[in-house]
Amino acid sequence: RVLGAVTEPYTGAAGTIRGVPGAGLPWIIGDAEADLRSDGRLEINVEGLVLANRAPVPPARQGTNPLPQFKAIVSCQSTVAGAPAVVNVSTDNFDASPAGDAATDTSIDLPTPCFAPIVFVTTTTGSWLAVTGR
Repeated sequence: RVLGAVTEPYTGAAGTIRGVPGAGLPWIIGDAEADLRSDGRLEINVEGLVLANRAPVPPARQGTNPLPQFKAIVSCQSTVAGAPAVVNVSTDNFDASPAGDAATDTSIDLPTPCFAPIVFVTTTTGSWLAVTGR
């Protein structure tokens, strides 16, 4: 699946999707893919995930990635105590370059069931920078 970057109006708390808030500033992305398998294997390849080249991003930070690491969150529609619920599962942090390039090949424990999974690339504190979709 392809990933799209966080843009207005999805920045900040207003951009919360399944409990995951949007990053505080808009980002752009060159190319990115996420592959989630039913056994929990998750592969993510990101190129050019950087702050947008426009306001409200400060000019000195435009087109850069100030974060040394990203992490991923997989969000599933599942069940908790017999009731429908959103269950979010995080990966460990993985390295990201100043140019916004990053990759991870990891396994996560998916809930059962895991309906309608969404993959987020996030800050290490859990605000989304990119999400599956376009």
